[in-house]
Amino acid sequence: MKWPGGHAGARGATPRDREAPTVVIVHGAWVDGTSWREVIALLHVKGVSVIAVQNPLSALGDDVDAVARVIKLQPGPVVLVGNGYGGTVITQAGDHPNVAALVYIAACAPNIGESTTDVENYGPSSPVVSRFEVDAGGFLYLPLAVVREFLAHDLSAAEVRVLAAAQAPIRASALLDRVTQAAWRTKPSWYAVTDEDRILSPALQREIAARIEARVFSLHAGHLPFLSKPKETAEVILAAVDFVRGK
Repeated sequence: MKWPGGHAGARGATPRDREAPTVVIVHGAWVDGTSWREVIALLHVKGVSVIAVQNPLSALGDDVDAVARVIKLQPGPVVLVGNGYGGTVITQAGDHPNVAALVYIAACAPNIGESTTDVENYGPSSPVVSRFEVDAGGFLYLPLAVVREFLAHDLSAAEVRVLAAAQAPIRASALLDRVTQAAWRTKPSWYAVTDEDRILSPALQREIAARIEARVFSLHAGHLPFLSKPKETAEVILAAVDFVRGK
C-alpha cells in the first residue's frame, strides 16, 4: 500500500508536562459514550478523570465542535481517545493546544484533505457496507443481524441486542467530510489494533498506525474492544496518560 503524504514536523518525543491529564473519549458510529462505561470505571480506579463526549454523528464539523467544547473546559492537558470514525474526529479536534496525546482504538486517522471514507478505501472493503440501512435523513443504521455479525460478534447475545436497540446512527455524508488538520502529524499517538475486527480491517489498522508513527498495541477483539476487552483497552489509554505525566 502506498499512502499519500506523511507527517510534517516532529511529534512530541518527550512528555508535555507532569500534570495529570483528563481523558476525553470520542465514540464512533452506532455506539455512544455510555458504551465506554467499563473503561471509564477502570480509569477512575486509577485516579484518572474521564469525560465521554456524546457527539451527534451528523457532520464532522458538528462532532469536532462537540469535542472542542469539552476540551476547552479542561484546566490541564487532555488525552483524546477515538474509536472508528471517532478517530477522524480526534484527528481534527486534536489540533487544540490543550491536547497532549492521541489514542486511536481501531480508528481512522486521515491526513489533511482526507475523509474517513478515503482512509477506509486504502484497505479491503468490509462486506458490512452493503448491509447498511439508510433513513430519509441519510443516517446509516445497522440491523440486528449486522450488529451481531460485524460490529459485536465477540459480545454476548444480550449486549448485541442492547447495542442494536440503542445504536447511534451516523449521517453518511459525515464519512465524506475531510479534515483540515491532522493532529497526529505533531502530537504523540497510540494505536490499538483489533485483530478480530470485521468493520475496519486489522491489516489496514496496522498501516494506519505505521503511517502516523503510533505506539502500537494488539488486542484480540472485534471493533468494540472497550466492551469486549475493557481492561486491555484501558491499559492502552493509561500508557498515553503515563507518558503525559512523565512516568
